[in-house]
Amino acid sequence: MRFGPAGADKLPVADRDKRYLLYVHIPFCETLCPFCCFHRVKLRRPQADLYFEALRNEIRAHKKAGFEFVDVYVGGGTPTVIPEQLIETLQLIRSLYAIQKISVETNPNHLASSTLTELRRAGVNRLSVGVQSFDDRHLKEMGRYESYGSGTEIMERLKNAYGAFDTLNVDMIFNQPHQTMESLDRDIDIIVGNEIADQVSFYPLMPAQATSKTMKRTMGTVTFRNERAMYRRILAGMQPKYQPSTAWCFSRKCDLVDEYIVDHEEYVGVGSGAFSYVAGCFYSSSFSINRYIENIGSDRPGIVMSRRLSEIEQLRYKFLVGLFGLELDWESIRRDHRSTWLGPLWKERLFFSLLGSIRRDGGSYRLTDKGMYHWVVMMREFLTGVNNFRDEMRSHISIERMLDSVHYTAAG
Repeated sequence: MRFGPAGADKLPVADRDKRYLLYVHIPFCETLCPFCCFHRVKLRRPQADLYFEALRNEIRAHKKAGFEFVDVYVGGGTPTVIPEQLIETLQLIRSLYAIQKISVETNPNHLASSTLTELRRAGVNRLSVGVQSFDDRHLKEMGRYESYGSGTEIMERLKNAYGAFDTLNVDMIFNQPHQTMESLDRDIDIIVGNEIADQVSFYPLMPAQATSKTMKRTMGTVTFRNERAMYRRILAGMQPKYQPSTAWCFSRKCDLVDEYIVDHEEYVGVGSGAFSYVAGCFYSSSFSINRYIENIGSDRPGIVMSRRLSEIEQLRYKFLVGLFGLELDWESIRRDHRSTWLGPLWKERLFFSLLGSIRRDGGSYRLTDKGMYHWVVMMREFLTGVNNFRDEMRSHISIERMLDSVHYTAAG
């Protein structure tokens, strides 16, 4: 995930015959969790209002550039931190594009009935709630207990929200430093034994270089010696009530998942710190919120970095992402990459077949139960690489952040 300057002062070229997913990044949070590697900053209302205005202008620019979106995923940060700004943004998107599904992330303290009603009216189909754990000890270590309540309080809020959307997803984290099998079993039992979620995403802890230091002070040292055993426990405990949708997402029904890259080969990200993948090229927007606002206000793209993948890298990316979604359509990829697919990836296919990770199923390859954990590890390492890139991008704007702090403090 080594990026370079984007160069051209323009958006990626849209294929007018394609329909893309739109990823919208809202970086603002009320509380900064020590484990979180995503691009997020403490909420400051004056800056946030300017940001949402720029965000909506960037969405309009993509319409002018010829992009058409069918699904929307809003991540953060905490997208619901200023509900009225989020609602206005979603209304704009629906006025410009023929949107089929909208997924929004939130936190347990934003599950008030009034907020849920407004989100439904704005077209949200899937709400993803960051819970992480129902164990009060872990919630305290993560700094979430005081902000979002105890495990019991969170469970009650989820019960009240259940049924309000087509899909209510709960995000959990496993392999926390002080997590035991007994604590993990309690989390699984709470989910399986109560009507609180249609879908559950169990993420392994993915510390980047910068967050590892903070996590060590607050949560403890991260190791991977118990990760496999914990994953096996999750895989067994979630079934048969929940079936795997990806290697770490379990659903009662088919719908959007947090790893939207599984269902959408190409996607466009808008907002500071957002990523896009279009025509074999990754793009990254500026992680400086002020620079992002300035760029959009000057009719320049928010994109500042890019990374074009070679043919073999594109194939490996498809291999990783496709099988993370449990099944890879081999025949369609073979047709699309007739000149290269049979050669360069034969070693990967042979290796994972001999390892017992994948099996041939007609024109596709499927993950085995054994292979699901292997793909958890590979996706964890891939996303850790992305997180390290985020750290690098954030380190470039530390001085600007300090100046921003002085400015917004003086502004009141």
